Amino acid sequence: MKPTTAVACLLSIAFALYATVAHAQSIADFVKHPTYSSVRISPDGKFLALRVDRGEQDVLTVLRTDDLKIVNINQLPDKKSVGTFYWTSPDRLMFNAVRKIGSFERPMGTGEWFAVNADGTQPRTLIEHGTHSVTTRAKQSGGQFFSLLDTLPDDDVNVVMAARYRRSNTGAGTEVVLMDTLSGRRKSLGRAPKDDCEIVLSHDKEPAFAVCYSDEDDEAGYDTHNEVYVRSTDGKWSRISSSKSDGSRLRVIGSARNGDIYALRDDGKAPAGFGTLDASTGQFTELFKDAVSDVSGYVASVDGSERILGVVTEAGEPEVSLVESKHPDAQLYTSLAAAFPGQFVNFSSATRDGQLIVVSTYSDRNPGELYLYDRKANKARFLMKSRPWIDANKMGTMQAISFTARDGRKIHGYLTIPRGSDGKNLPLIVNVHGGPMGPRDNWGYDTEPQMFASRGYATLQINYRGSGGFGKAFQDQAYGQWAQGIMNDIIDGTRHVIAQGQADKERICIYGGSFGGYASLMAPARDAELFKCAFGYVGLYDAQIQLTKSDTSQSESGLRYLLRAFGRTRAEQDAMSPISYAGQLKLPIYLAAGARDARCPPEHTEAIAKALTAAGNAPEGMIIQSGEAHGFYKEENNERLYTEMLSFFDRHIGGKPKAQASR
Repeated sequence: MKPTTAVACLLSIAFALYATVAHAQSIADFVKHPTYSSVRISPDGKFLALRVDRGEQDVLTVLRTDDLKIVNINQLPDKKSVGTFYWTSPDRLMFNAVRKIGSFERPMGTGEWFAVNADGTQPRTLIEHGTHSVTTRAKQSGGQFFSLLDTLPDDDVNVVMAARYRRSNTGAGTEVVLMDTLSGRRKSLGRAPKDDCEIVLSHDKEPAFAVCYSDEDDEAGYDTHNEVYVRSTDGKWSRISSSKSDGSRLRVIGSARNGDIYALRDDGKAPAGFGTLDASTGQFTELFKDAVSDVSGYVASVDGSERILGVVTEAGEPEVSLVESKHPDAQLYTSLAAAFPGQFVNFSSATRDGQLIVVSTYSDRNPGELYLYDRKANKARFLMKSRPWIDANKMGTMQAISFTARDGRKIHGYLTIPRGSDGKNLPLIVNVHGGPMGPRDNWGYDTEPQMFASRGYATLQINYRGSGGFGKAFQDQAYGQWAQGIMNDIIDGTRHVIAQGQADKERICIYGGSFGGYASLMAPARDAELFKCAFGYVGLYDAQIQLTKSDTSQSESGLRYLLRAFGRTRAEQDAMSPISYAGQLKLPIYLAAGARDARCPPEHTEAIAKALTAAGNAPEGMIIQSGEAHGFYKEENNERLYTEMLSFFDRHIGGKPKAQASR
C-alpha cells in the first residue's frame, strides 16, 4: 500500500494550489479527474483522508492537516479501488474494496475490508474472500458481504458492522457483528427478523430496528413494500409498520445520543415527511414535509450528539430547512452558509470534539472547495479545490426551471446558459439523464453542461417522470411509460424552452447515456421535427437484448424489474424499443459504447447501427471503446468521446464560432 515516488509526486502536484487559468477551458480540462471525491478529518484533527479518483482506480490518500503534506497513499492491487472509508481511531482508517464497472454505475464491492494506520503501518486485511490458509480463516467472509453501521466514537478498537448472507435465490439474511479493527475478530450482536432487512442501531449502539423490503408481489405488479420491526431488550423482534397493511412506508434512518429516533414516512405516493419515532407505540411525529421534493440530505450536528439539525430538498436549487434552529451547530451552519452566498454549504466531517470542521462548498459554477473551520478561532482556512484548473468565472449559469406537461403534471429541470449570453435563441443540447427510475439531475457543477456551455450551447436537463426525489408515485409513473410518458416530458420540456425564447427551434440536438442513450433515439422517433441530431451513449435500444444479455436480466429481481418496466408481452417490448423505429429515424446519429459494458451491452449499439444502415441512415460515426464499460473512465477515452461529440453538434446545429472554442 506504499506509494511509488512517481505517484506521490503526481499527487503532490494535484494537491498544490495553482493560479486561476486564463485560457479557454479545453476538453481535457473538463474530463480531468478531480483531486478528491470525498474527505474525512481524523477524530483528533491531525490528518485528512481523501479518496482520489484516478479513473479506473481510486486510492486513499492521507495528508497532514496543518500543511497538506502527503503522509501515505493506500493503493489496492489488481485495479481494485478504495470504496467507503472511515476513521476508527485518531490514527487508524478502515476501508473496503470495490471494482469500478462504468461511470454510470455504482462500483461493485469485492467483499474485502482493510485497516491501516495513518502513516501506513499495521496494515491488516479484516475481511477477505476466497480460499486462504488456516491462519487467515477467521478473516474469511463465508459468503457474507459487510457494511459499516457505526465506528463507535468512544471505542478506538471496535466497530459495528452488518453482514448480509444469501439464504435463497431471492433473499438474504442480515447479522450485526462487533468487529476488532486490529485483528478482524467478530462477535455476533443479533440477526434480523427476516430476509432482506437493513438494521438501524439505537443510541447505545445495539441493533434496534429492522427495515425489511420485498418486491415479490404479483398482484401489485412487483411493487416494493417494506416492514419495520423493533427489537426488545430480550432480543425478540416485533413488527410496528407494514406498507401492505396501511399503504404507508416507514423508514428508520438513525438515532441521536439522547434517544431520539429519526425516520421518514410517506403514503406510497407523495414525498416522505421527516420526523421522530416512538419505538414503543410506533407513533411518528412529523417535523418537516415538502409537497414536491423528497428529503435528499441532512445537516447533522458535529458536537457528538448525532442530532439531525436540518433537511435538504432539491426540487430546483437545494434548500436547507432547519428543524433544530436553536442548536449551536445549527446557528454555526447558518452563519457559514451566509458567508458563502450562492454556494451550497455542508459539514463534510468534524473532529470528535467538534472544534475543527471540514466545510464543503459548491455551486453551479464552482466544482467544489474545502475549508477547515476552527471553532475556537472562529476562522475558516482554505484547504483545496476539487478541480482547481476550472475557472468558475467562465462557467455557465444553471437555472432551475419547471413546466406543465401535456397531461397536467408539473415537471422540474435545469437549463444551463453559457457565460456572457443573453440567454435567448441559443443552440440547445437536450441532455437526458440515466435511470430512468431513481436517478435524477441536480443543481450544481456538472461537467457535460459546462463543457457544452463553453462551446456556446445551452443545455436542458429534465427530471422527467420516473426521476428520483419527487415521491414514489412520480417515480412509479415510469413503469411501462419509457416510450410514452417520459418521452412526452422530454419533448414538452424542449418545446417549453423554445416557447420561452431561450432555444432556437432550428438548432436542437439530443444526447444522453444509458437510459439517456435510449431517449436520444426514442424521442426523435416520437417527434421527427424537433431534433436536428442525436448522440446515443452506452444506450439501450432493443428490449430483447436487455432481457437476455444484460447483467440486470441475470437475477430474478432484475428480470422482474425489466418486465415491469418494458411490459410482459413481446408486442409491448417491441413498441418501446428504439430499434423498432430505425426506419423512421432520418436525422444524423452518432453512437458510442463501452466494449465491456454489462449493463447495456455493446450489442445494443451494434444492432441499432445495423438497423439504421439497413434503413438508409447509417450512423455518422460509432465508437466501441475497448477497456471501457457502462460509461468511460479513462481521460484519453473521454477526451476522444467529447471531441467527436462536439464536432458532431457543431456540424449540425453550430455553437460558438470555432475560432473562439479552444479544443
